[in-house]
Amino acid sequence: MHEDCALHDTGWRHPEHQGRLPAIINALYKDTPDLQEVVLQVAGKPVDEDVFSLTHSAQMIEMLALAREQAKRTGNIVALDSETLVSPVSWDAMRAAVGCVMTACTAVLNGDARSGFALARPPGHHATPTRSMGFCLVNNVAITARLLQQRGLGRILIVDWDVHHGNGTQDIFYSDPSVYFMSFHQYPWYPGTGARSETGEGAGEDTTRNVPLEAGTTGSYFRDLFQRELDAVLQSFRPEFVLVSAGFDCLRDDPLGQLLLEPEDLHAATTYLMSAIPADVGIVHTLEGGYNPPRVGAGVVDVVRALAGLPPKS
Repeated sequence: MHEDCALHDTGWRHPEHQGRLPAIINALYKDTPDLQEVVLQVAGKPVDEDVFSLTHSAQMIEMLALAREQAKRTGNIVALDSETLVSPVSWDAMRAAVGCVMTACTAVLNGDARSGFALARPPGHHATPTRSMGFCLVNNVAITARLLQQRGLGRILIVDWDVHHGNGTQDIFYSDPSVYFMSFHQYPWYPGTGARSETGEGAGEDTTRNVPLEAGTTGSYFRDLFQRELDAVLQSFRPEFVLVSAGFDCLRDDPLGQLLLEPEDLHAATTYLMSAIPADVGIVHTLEGGYNPPRVGAGVVDVVRALAGLPPKS
């Protein structure tokens, strides 16, 4: 992570508040000595703001810049809409959030690790090419996918298991066959997209796979479905890198979701993903949603344990 991610201020009554990262870090440090012995901790390196234009329009970036200036001038939080907020340090947090994901990817590409987990906020998967929305300012995973392609990696698989559909990621790559987007999400639910029939368009036809889940979906059902759907993707698409939009609002007792998954279910999904992807293909997870801080902490611990080859905590 990077300290600027923790400084992004939405107010304590907002679901995506500053307490999320401390809850995760505390949970990770309590899981000792197992994780401390095998996990390489690296501080994220903020990216240059120019990379925002890889996935977002000039008008959208200008709007964010104007909101930043207003927030800095007044010292107040600026609302882009009723739920998507910009504080005086949010621009720096945006650069840091993308940088955390890319730093983890770089560690993997350099051979320092097989996989990684980026503790980044604000989240990103709702940010479309032209609009910040759903707590998300810029699309961290989408920008990272483009940065990886600039480094010569052609085919990127993005897996999203946030309880809310990653509409922004889908929109950015909907006609691009080089990026396969697969999303597991409660449906119908915010933002109202993500039907099975949404499969891509033009050259990107059949490189979007939406897997809608009903409210009350259990972990055992999710595990089986995750394996079947991932297997189907890998029959036709051979990724050179895998990015995971890891939202923990899919867990039981999240205030913004109605699924019944447990941390060990995400451990199982991560373990299967690592077994199904060739060992020379990097995998990096990044934090998206999750609004019950203790549950998010437990979920991140089990995912990191899976990435490290350790059994689930619970």
